[in-house]
Amino acid sequence: MTRTDTVLVGVDGSAPSLHALDWAAAYARQVGWGLHVVCTYSLPSFTAASLDGGYAALDDSAIQEGARAVLEEARLRSEAAGVRTTATVTTGDAAGVLVEMSAEHSLAVVGTRGRGGFTERLLGTVSSALPAHARCPTVVVPLRADGTGEELPPVTPLRRVVVGVDGSPTAEIALRHAIRQAQAWGAELVAVAGVPVGAGAGLLAWLPASIDHEQVLADVTEGLNVIIDRHEAENPGVTIKRIVLDGTGAELLTEFSTATDLIVVGSRGRGGFRGLLLGSTSQAVLHHSACPVMVVTKKCDDDTESD
Repeated sequence: MTRTDTVLVGVDGSAPSLHALDWAAAYARQVGWGLHVVCTYSLPSFTAASLDGGYAALDDSAIQEGARAVLEEARLRSEAAGVRTTATVTTGDAAGVLVEMSAEHSLAVVGTRGRGGFTERLLGTVSSALPAHARCPTVVVPLRADGTGEELPPVTPLRRVVVGVDGSPTAEIALRHAIRQAQAWGAELVAVAGVPVGAGAGLLAWLPASIDHEQVLADVTEGLNVIIDRHEAENPGVTIKRIVLDGTGAELLTEFSTATDLIVVGSRGRGGFRGLLLGSTSQAVLHHSACPVMVVTKKCDDDTESD
């Protein structure tokens, strides 16, 4: 299926989805793409004692009208930002609809509420499932409570992009997409590799005491330089800053997110039940990042891969 130069964004009328819409519109305007806004709804049913255990279905006319109102508000909002916009109301599971539509678009965007409280410790179904299964890169845009009332925070240009690199195939894909973002925005690009060799990290505590932790860091740095040198050679004019630090990738990327405009991370995005969850690094970064996170999987570069 042929991709179009459009950004796909799901909305539901909530503040997090409107913030994601604003981010998607700003992105589309920057790169000269169109925007396709989608609002999905499903028809809930409930048991009715008066029907002797039967089910009573809600009339969908009011729900559909509400969905269309949400979509119209979103369309007007993005067009006011100077972005060519199309819109669709559809029935079905929101995550499933967006995953299917992602094959036709070049980027998918979804919002999520920021951390704070038990119910917010896990991302919503859409913002967790879509990045794992989407056929294009997905950006999850967090809305953090900032005490400014109901006003949504402004969307700022991308001035700094940070990408996690660990030598894996999906990290290579993430690096390529991070380079494209840096080129599109004229942003600084930083490649970060984490090596959990310190006592605090504990993950390599089983290593013999004779292992030189400094040498481990040096070896990882050398490997990172080989990867980055190759990508810089393939992209003349692109300069990538390299950082190797003691710690896990998730910890480091989360820390960098407080002073970064976009985090890019790769994930295997497997199909099947296990694929409902992303890998530990990408999932942890999505949970805790202070800035938008772009997740890319092998599916983003290989539409023929089956689930």
